[in-house]
Amino acid sequence: MSQSQSGPSGGQISLPRALVFASAAVPIGAFGIAATVHLPRYFAAELGMSLALVGTVFALVRFVDIPIDTAMGLAMDRTRTRFGRYRVWMALGAPVLMLGFFMLMTTGAAVGPLYLGFWLLVMYLGYSGVLLSHLAWAGRLAPTYKERSRIFGAITGLGVVGAIAVLLIPILMSRQGASDAEGVRAMIWFIIASAAVTCLLVVVSTPERIAQDRPAKFTLRDYAQLLTRGNVMRLLAADLMATLGPGWMAALYLFYFKDSRGFDTASANLLLLIYVLAGFAGAPFAAWLANRISKHIAFLVTTTLYSLGLMCLPFLPKGDFPVFSVLMFLVGAMAAGFTVMMRAIAADIADELRLDSGREWMGLIYAGLTATGKLATAGAIFLTFNVLAMVGYKVGAGATNTPEAIRGLELAYIVGPIIFVMAAGACFLGYRLTAERHAEIRRKLDLLDASETDPAAAAEAMTGVDLGPKGQV
Repeated sequence: MSQSQSGPSGGQISLPRALVFASAAVPIGAFGIAATVHLPRYFAAELGMSLALVGTVFALVRFVDIPIDTAMGLAMDRTRTRFGRYRVWMALGAPVLMLGFFMLMTTGAAVGPLYLGFWLLVMYLGYSGVLLSHLAWAGRLAPTYKERSRIFGAITGLGVVGAIAVLLIPILMSRQGASDAEGVRAMIWFIIASAAVTCLLVVVSTPERIAQDRPAKFTLRDYAQLLTRGNVMRLLAADLMATLGPGWMAALYLFYFKDSRGFDTASANLLLLIYVLAGFAGAPFAAWLANRISKHIAFLVTTTLYSLGLMCLPFLPKGDFPVFSVLMFLVGAMAAGFTVMMRAIAADIADELRLDSGREWMGLIYAGLTATGKLATAGAIFLTFNVLAMVGYKVGAGATNTPEAIRGLELAYIVGPIIFVMAAGACFLGYRLTAERHAEIRRKLDLLDASETDPAAAAEAMTGVDLGPKGQV
């Protein structure tokens, strides 16, 4: 099973098969909301740590995890087993993620930052194993320009399912009289259970084909040269900015909507639910748009609309749920859209690299995206929590904030994300890896893969394609 191709190269992936494979995005999507919106606040309250200390621990763990992700991506691309290349990493990553979450859930007030930091690291290592293997595997499962928009749209859509679940859990539990802490612990149990079920389903049901490397061995210098590639630099810079903007907002979300916009916790969570639910519209919309105007133009459109929507947020009447819900839906749909585009563009660039070098880069490319994502979210939590401390914003039962502190919160919530997301879109100005160029690259790769049994195809595969300087296609 691990060596078989599920269909002809470029063949359409059926919707049921795409959804089964994409199901592993459910715990990944749930993790994204829980780890950025709820866990930092939960640990600050449950462990009695300051916001600044919790933010610092989260940031340090994610910075330490970044080089580990890079090593993991390298290891994935070099893995060749009868079980598969990326499948084995998903099978290993899911139990590690589950263990880390379980140990964090059983913490008590007596534990300190070292305990928190260690099990956060374990949790993030497991998360990286599942996320990287899933994305890299998707890039190989869907080889064509259009199919990648579809498969990553499905992955993003089912990630929304997981995110919605962890948003509904505290709302439903609060109506049953449960505390905020009990709601967070219920989220953790959901992530543990969904990781076990969906990762097993994907590992058992989805075939994987391992592409032959030419040459078989690469040096560290070859990998270091990846960062000299123009399209790789565009991708990483854009992903850093596109993640930092929403991550910045997520870290401050509950503070802003409760203390500035006049919503209670339940209403704020419902608005966040609408924001996440909008991904069901935004993901297929971006995939549809990309297959008509190209992926990078669709990325520019979604980042621009996201920023314009965010600019309107401070001018809405406080506490007006219907008005806020419309704008949050628009912003959430665009955020899901540019997430789909980033992941699909990454797979296209990995194809470009493989044709140019003969080496598999898919795992390392997605490790780069994971690294920039972690750097962005770590920076968001660290910077925003320390900015709140600097402006005198206070959190906790009975805390009262001055108008100046609320104003500082409002500026921190709005200004940074607009700048970052617009900068992300600007990274793809002048990008030339269009559908037509990618189709030519795929044709050469298919010939190259066929050359394992037909040597004449190898010569044809490596001629007649112009990759441009340093992959600037």
